[in-house]
Amino acid sequence: MEPTTLLLTILTAGVCLYYFVLSKLTYFERLKVPYVQPIPFFGNMAPFVFRRISNVELIQKMYNLFPDAKYFGFFDFSSPTFIIRDPELISMIAIKHFDNFCDHRAFVNESLDPIAGRNLFNLRGDHWREMRKLLSPSFTSSKMKMMFELMSQCAENCATFVATEAGKAGKTYDMKEILCRYANDTVATCAFGISVDSFKFPKNEFFMVGRKAMVFEGLVSFKLYMHRNFPLLADLFKLRMFGPKIENFFKDVVSNTVKTRDEQGIVRPDMMQLMMETRNKDNRREFDINEMTAQAFVFFLAGFDTVSTAMCCMTHEIGINPDVQRKLREEIDDVLRQTNGKPTYEAINRMKYLDAVITETLRMYPIVSFLDRVCIKETELPPATPKSKPVTLKPGDRVWFPNYSLHRDPKYYPHPNKFDPERFLDNTVDNSIYMPFGIGPRICIGNRFALMETKIMLFYLLWHCDLEPDDIKTKIPMVFSKTSFTTTAEGGFWLKLRARNLKAPVTQGLSNGHKVEEP
Repeated sequence: MEPTTLLLTILTAGVCLYYFVLSKLTYFERLKVPYVQPIPFFGNMAPFVFRRISNVELIQKMYNLFPDAKYFGFFDFSSPTFIIRDPELISMIAIKHFDNFCDHRAFVNESLDPIAGRNLFNLRGDHWREMRKLLSPSFTSSKMKMMFELMSQCAENCATFVATEAGKAGKTYDMKEILCRYANDTVATCAFGISVDSFKFPKNEFFMVGRKAMVFEGLVSFKLYMHRNFPLLADLFKLRMFGPKIENFFKDVVSNTVKTRDEQGIVRPDMMQLMMETRNKDNRREFDINEMTAQAFVFFLAGFDTVSTAMCCMTHEIGINPDVQRKLREEIDDVLRQTNGKPTYEAINRMKYLDAVITETLRMYPIVSFLDRVCIKETELPPATPKSKPVTLKPGDRVWFPNYSLHRDPKYYPHPNKFDPERFLDNTVDNSIYMPFGIGPRICIGNRFALMETKIMLFYLLWHCDLEPDDIKTKIPMVFSKTSFTTTAEGGFWLKLRARNLKAPVTQGLSNGHKVEEP
């Protein structure tokens, strides 16, 4: 190569390196926004990438460095991100100026995962608004009441299995395994209309698919980060989040369910039914099979891993706090007396201490460490600090709301690391500093479903079993996983379960059970 050509090549490479790497790393310095000096390529994510700290603790550490700032800069690998730590500014972005920040960053590439990529979380703009409007009626209080018996049957199967297997002597379980099975069965019946008992049939296809592809650890967590931060590389290497086998499984389930209901006139109180009714009104059968599969898929995805993890955190805190367990069981026993051993939707919903336990757990352990938004319209933010200037966000700029860090801030929650359900007994929750399910119009559409599913599970499990820490396997306090994208425990959620001395039989009949379709 000629010397001149070599020199030009080196200069060109140097300019490109500066533009794509170094110029990005000085982004917040130019804006006069406080930030921590990043490492090339890894940004501020290096401690998590090299397994020195969990994702939630990394963001909280950064959050604590800037107590007087409304927001600060963070490098999600090479992507500059504004982390908003002021509750009023979060509300302004997520609610008042929602139309300027209505989108999430996609976690699935629609070209690689064509069905999964069309899920509600991934959708943007008007397409998201249309689908949200379509699905919202599936999660009203009246729909939850209709699903109550279906959920109760799944919870009864779970509690009966554990109480019978553990017996009076007790047995130590990884609660994630138990509660994933319960969550699997609940979503299968309430979203897909399929009767599954993962305790009698532990290797059923629904559960095996979920365990393989739906747990956000290891390879799935790696794929998620690649799609979020290096979409071009993920596309180049055809790195699919889920793959055709999993997508085809769910598409076949949805297609067969729709066909069976159409032919036999079956009507059930579930999400599939509502989507079918909308499909019939719009007369868009072929289009709606793919749309229904996409929405049912993400419902299963969220229900299998994230909701079961939240329930694991709840059982952990109940198990290591005997006073909390005693008060909760007194409330449960009181409901059983009032309902003659047949708990109703209304009775469980009136349980104030159960509500407080769940609310406090979700404060301490929101499943994700941040909520994200993408700017789609130019918006001016106030100065980050009294000495800085306003910053104008442009389309494509990213913002995070650090919900875990806000939940653990002593400014908002005295003694934030103490599990104290009493702080929520008066039913007052400030949604600007409490956001386990999100905030604003893009709050999780299935939050009512998740809460109902959780209440029923805790009710039945504590009705039938005592929860105790295992002397060896239960880690107190909980140690967060350094490999997972979500908030989960390192090494699992281990508890010893022991069958209770019940005055009534262990298994109680359900009052108005629905007959569930067989697969």
